[in-house]
Amino acid sequence: MTTRLFHLLVLFIACCSTAQAGALTCTGKFPNPLTDICWSCLLPLSIGAAQIGNLGGQEDIENPSNPVCSCGVNPTIGLSVGFWEPVRQVEVVRKPFCLVTMGGINLDPGLPAAEAALQTRDGGNASKSFYQAHFYVNPVLYWLDVIADFPCLERGGFDLAYLTEVDPLWADDELSLILHPDAALFANPVAIAACAADCVAASVGFGVRDLFWCAGCQGGLYPMDGHVPVHLGGIPTSVLIAQRLTAKMHRELLAWGAHGTAGLCGPYFEPVMDKRAYKTQLTYPIPNTGKDGGKCCQPFGRTTVLWGAGKEYPVQGEDFAYLLFRKRNCCLGY
Repeated sequence: MTTRLFHLLVLFIACCSTAQAGALTCTGKFPNPLTDICWSCLLPLSIGAAQIGNLGGQEDIENPSNPVCSCGVNPTIGLSVGFWEPVRQVEVVRKPFCLVTMGGINLDPGLPAAEAALQTRDGGNASKSFYQAHFYVNPVLYWLDVIADFPCLERGGFDLAYLTEVDPLWADDELSLILHPDAALFANPVAIAACAADCVAASVGFGVRDLFWCAGCQGGLYPMDGHVPVHLGGIPTSVLIAQRLTAKMHRELLAWGAHGTAGLCGPYFEPVMDKRAYKTQLTYPIPNTGKDGGKCCQPFGRTTVLWGAGKEYPVQGEDFAYLLFRKRNCCLGY
């Protein structure tokens, strides 16, 4: 009788422990503009092709060569300026409808949505995972009123723009092909092997624009959903998810290009994302404000080995938020 009670007690404890382990928490923090944002990511500043300000050797992509520009039906003459503007926020979460960037608010309306999953494959250590993600409009410089009367800033307030929980394409590889049927062209060894070159390029600068199906050291950009076939840790997986969601927003024309000569007079449609136009900065769970090699922002596709170490911890540190700095070229004076 005593042995039977002991076995029942052990089974009860095991069941309770499993239930507790499976319960997903919802925690977070709104990024503090003073302590959680690395403002050197705005750099370098440029006029035409010439840089006029840089600290710590921040990377940049090409700018319009002519410092003089004109826009409008009745052309207005201005200066061609360039900078990196913090305008978007992406968060990658385990619990559906958990708004990490809003301080850990649980926005669950009672709709069915897939929770995060981490599965180990049979006969090996490799694993696959699934996460939900959210896309915010966050023009930090504008709503902070840091730079008064600067016409090149995107105007608007903080806003939750996209929830993958209500998108049936996010949890289904086959349905997601509706947005990117071109993925079938790159499902071959040659195209996959080319992503190694993209990883090398992104680790020393920016990724290769022509290799748009690659996500640098994080693997492949396709499918544009929350399923990751090889889970190597929370940081590299969340960076990949952030890159996929941003590319998805471009494909759905919810995110536009704003760089280069085409962006001088305003944003333009860019259904195939130019991954070189974004830098990311981790703001949660541990803001990446330390200068790794003089930089605290990373282009899409850069390896997470150096800057990602120690940024993830159990329970409350397994959700992630990234501030996106987007390259902006503008005709100042238009």
